[in-house]
Amino acid sequence: MNKKGLLIVVSGPSGAGKGTICKNLLKLNKQIKISVSATTRDPRKGEVEGENYYFISKDQFEEMIKQDALLEYAKVYDNYYGTPKEYVLKNLEKGNDVLLEIDIVGALQVKEKFKDGVFIFILPPSLEELKNRIVARGTESQKDIEKRYGCAIEEIEQVIKYDYAVLNDDLQRATKDVESIITAEKCRVSRIHKNIKSIF
Repeated sequence: MNKKGLLIVVSGPSGAGKGTICKNLLKLNKQIKISVSATTRDPRKGEVEGENYYFISKDQFEEMIKQDALLEYAKVYDNYYGTPKEYVLKNLEKGNDVLLEIDIVGALQVKEKFKDGVFIFILPPSLEELKNRIVARGTESQKDIEKRYGCAIEEIEQVIKYDYAVLNDDLQRATKDVESIITAEKCRVSRIHKNIKSIF
């Protein structure tokens, strides 16, 4: 069977629960490697280098852009965020599946480069529930909440550019749906046809 790993890209609006689904998925499947993003912003309280992000300087990040060492990147509020390419490519070649939990802009950049990646969009049960989840975090001002909510409506329209959409109205079921997508993709004939030919 095909030894190359699967690139799994998960994204969705803020409050959809993509982070929690990814954490659950990693607990269920120890073979999946999580790709850690790099950023030029300062670490927040409790964040761990190499676990939450790789915290690097602006000069280092811009050098990575010049060297084409990023799968995707974006500048948000004067800080860069991006996915280092080397870790992802090495693990895929080793046969490990790699999970990227990134924003929609980044995911669509990756899709341009990795046509055979699996792109999964996490949907909230409703816009009302999405707003409730953002409010429940208690970490943002009313202005920021309204901004995130407005962005979420625009982001959900991008779902048509993804391969799959998973409705997160039940966390366990949504995690299982993502796991089922990965299993199905590993059996896709277009991925394994060369190996099938070698059997006969």
